[in-house]
Amino acid sequence: MIKKSSNPYYHIFYWIFVLLILTLVFGFSWGNNAAAFFFISMLLPIVLGTSYFFNYFLVPRYYMQKKYVRFGLYSFYTAVISMYLETIVLMFSFIYLANFNFKNLGPNASNTFLLAALLYLMVFIGSFLLMSQQIREKQQIIQEFMLEKEKLKQACLEIVSNRKTIKIKYTNIKYIESLSNYVNIHTDTEKIKTKEKISNLEDRLPGSFLRIHRSFIINKDRLKSFSYDQVLVDDIQLNIGRTYRKQVKESLGGQ
Repeated sequence: MIKKSSNPYYHIFYWIFVLLILTLVFGFSWGNNAAAFFFISMLLPIVLGTSYFFNYFLVPRYYMQKKYVRFGLYSFYTAVISMYLETIVLMFSFIYLANFNFKNLGPNASNTFLLAALLYLMVFIGSFLLMSQQIREKQQIIQEFMLEKEKLKQACLEIVSNRKTIKIKYTNIKYIESLSNYVNIHTDTEKIKTKEKISNLEDRLPGSFLRIHRSFIINKDRLKSFSYDQVLVDDIQLNIGRTYRKQVKESLGGQ
C-alpha cells in the first residue's frame, strides 16, 4: 500500500522556533524580552499569512504553472500588503508598548526595512524547508510506486513449500493465514503451506493485499463486505486485529 508522508508538527515547531529566535534577537537589542515577545507575537500572524499565501497559493498556482508575470505581480502586491500590515503593528506597538516613544522599543522597532527583511527571510526559509520536505516526500512516493510496479510485473507470489519453489498467481490467492510455525496460503483450489514469515510475504505482495491481523493478509479483490471488526473474503469471515483497525479503515474506507 502506498503511504503518504505527513508531519503536521513540522509547521508548529518551525513557527515556535521562529517566535523564540526573533524574541531573543529583539529582546537582546531592546533589553526588554517581554516587549519583544508581544511585538513579535503581533507580527507573527502577518509572517504566517504571507508565508502560506506565497507557498500554497502563489507558487503552485502561478510559478509552477509558468505564469511568471502574474506571479511577480501578485508577489509584489503581497509584499505591499505585508508592509502595510507591518506598519499597523508598528503603530499599535508605538501606542501600547512604547507609550508613544520609539526609544522605549529599541532602535530596530522603527526600521520598517529591517522588519520587511526579517519577514521575507522567514518566508523564504520556510519556503526552502517546505520544498525540501516535499522533495523527500515525492522521492519516497516514487520509490514506493517503483516497488509496487516491480511487484505487479511478477504477477505471482514465489514461495518455498516442501522444499520446492512454487509460483502462485496473485488473483488465485484468497487470503494468507499465519499459524504457530508456518503459513497457509489459501487459494481457489488448495492450501499451500510454507515456513516463510507472514511479514516477509507482506513485504513482497502488491497493494491489492492488506494486512488485517497479525495472522491474516487478505486479497482486497476478493473482499465481499467488511465491518468494524470483521471482513468477508469470498465465503470466509475473518477478524480484524485491534491494532490494524485504523489501517484497514483507511484502506477500505473508499470501497
